[in-house]
Amino acid sequence: MASELIDTHLHLIDQSVLSYPWLSSVEALNRDFLYEEYAQQALRVGITRALHMEVDVAASDIESETTNVAKLSAREGNLIAGAISSCRPEDEAFSAFLERQLANPLVKGFRRVLHVMPDELSAQPLFRENLKKLGGTGLSFDLCVLPKQIEKAITLADLAPDVQFILDHCGVPDIKGGAFKPWQAGITEIAKRANVTAKISGVVAYADAQTWNVETLAPYVNHVIASFGFDRLVWGSDWPVCTLGGGLATWVAATHALVAGCSEDEKAKLFSQNAKRIWKL
Repeated sequence: MASELIDTHLHLIDQSVLSYPWLSSVEALNRDFLYEEYAQQALRVGITRALHMEVDVAASDIESETTNVAKLSAREGNLIAGAISSCRPEDEAFSAFLERQLANPLVKGFRRVLHVMPDELSAQPLFRENLKKLGGTGLSFDLCVLPKQIEKAITLADLAPDVQFILDHCGVPDIKGGAFKPWQAGITEIAKRANVTAKISGVVAYADAQTWNVETLAPYVNHVIASFGFDRLVWGSDWPVCTLGGGLATWVAATHALVAGCSEDEKAKLFSQNAKRIWKL
């Protein structure tokens, strides 16, 4: 087992501090998921550091979310090594926002959730021009898209070849629905872009919560590994979304089972080395 395990996809939910408009429609996640609960589980399964991933808070709370993460990261002995901030590249105010984030060493990258937004959003000229501004900053951009939207993600990667893109959750395959073929082709194509790294994260949430096992996940994870190679992979929990498919310890155990046949060097790249390189951890 690799000595380090960096979780590149931790969500924390604190409804006493921030507003999450989408939570009202997801009953299973509509409660607080605080750092203490995560840390207890994470330390038990060997997670050594974590990047906080934005949780699609209300637009007015975006910078408050980063401030809240900063307070947690300042505690002695905590696991949080950085934050992936939400952003709105479609807004005129993005340039000023970007300047503020560049001055904050905690911020390691950005994400604008696209899988729940109209496809036209990422096609807007302003969105695309602003995304290009990440080139040369060292800040990454996470792509959270459905398989049917993978062409939109590929277009963004091609438009900004010097931006480091991270494809979340193995490209969000419909494992429960068994929709392998269309997803497979999209992964093969986007993996041809050298500026895209894939995140093996949270796929247990897309499988049947009652019946999935390691063999259920293997074709999807194996195809991502084969397509991207171990130099362009990172690992993430997607906690607490992973609780929909069994929880943190279950997903960590499944991951270790899925890569059991890989070399120690390959595991080290997936579990920590690539994350340290990409986000300068």
